[in-house]
Amino acid sequence: MSNADPKNNTFINYSEKFYNLLNNSIKDMVHTVLVVDDEPDNIMLLKRALRKSRGLNLITANNGEEALRKVRELNGHLTLIVSDQRMPKMTGTEFMKIINNEYPNIMKIVLTGYSDVDAMIDGINDCQLNYFLIKPVDLQELKLIISECISLFELKLSKSILSKDLKELFFTTIKSISSALDAKDTYTHGHSHRVTLYSLILAKELCVDDSMMEEIETAGLLHDIGKIGISEDILCKPGKLTDDEYETIKKHPIIGKKILVGIKKLDKVRDWIGSHHERWDGKGYLEGLKGAEIPMPARILSIADTYDAMTSNRSYRKGLPHEVASEEIKKCSGSQFDPDIVKIFMKVEHIFKEAIKDPIEYYNKYSILSKSLDHKE
Repeated sequence: MSNADPKNNTFINYSEKFYNLLNNSIKDMVHTVLVVDDEPDNIMLLKRALRKSRGLNLITANNGEEALRKVRELNGHLTLIVSDQRMPKMTGTEFMKIINNEYPNIMKIVLTGYSDVDAMIDGINDCQLNYFLIKPVDLQELKLIISECISLFELKLSKSILSKDLKELFFTTIKSISSALDAKDTYTHGHSHRVTLYSLILAKELCVDDSMMEEIETAGLLHDIGKIGISEDILCKPGKLTDDEYETIKKHPIIGKKILVGIKKLDKVRDWIGSHHERWDGKGYLEGLKGAEIPMPARILSIADTYDAMTSNRSYRKGLPHEVASEEIKKCSGSQFDPDIVKIFMKVEHIFKEAIKDPIEYYNKYSILSKSLDHKE
């Protein structure tokens, strides 16, 4: 009898089916090829050569301007462009340079009847051409080159789809972990998402780029992941914690860092999570970092975390009004919090106050991770 784990077999079978379905759907797709040439005879020759090729939808244009208009009308949904170099209004490489800037995934071939070295260099450097071919071109060879370009396009497409799928899986997993963590304590339900939202509001006002915004969002969702290693008896205790219990709670940032060890994508996030209870004056925990020694995203998380802790209901007290919590944050500028980020908080505190009323709507508005999944890869 096999000792294989049936759950693992199920996962492997599911993965194989997914990859097979993905590959088959890509292989069955109809590829649109645009042929651009100001000579009608050349267009007819290429059309005859490619007519019997599998899954090709051929469209034509007589010059670069017409071709560019057609590409934009199709919103770049083409596999390949085969263009002559010397045409009126716009050369092949001038046209391809625009295409490369706007639709870099389209495969590109330029044909020329001249040994134009400068055009060839421009094509390689500026247009990212796949092929620059000198006429007369053997049609059988051209068919093989086009087939190779289509195969390369399919490979790039499959990688793009898988990358987007993995990113979506990663984001969904992060949100699930965050929600599961919050669910351990009824009184902290939604805490990680609100802290993430407040962090994003501050980061956006600081003009942080989308890449770091994405990492700050991840850090916000996972900032308390170390509490998984803390007993629920302590986490959910209705009254004041003893000194020993508080020392146990204080270990959650270092537990969080340990949990995320080995996930290369989260290297920076791990450090921020480990530092989100440090203080500007050096009296925080666990390492007693001070001032600029504390990573900037951790300083953002600290204000967001404290604000939500003050304004949320607990078993032993009601949440503080926004005005009281805001005043406390201002009072702790330069001691607990980075004074520069407190100034940013003061500029956007009205958004915090509005966000409390509908954190889900505001989270969807500020989230970078969810928006990036909707963008075309």
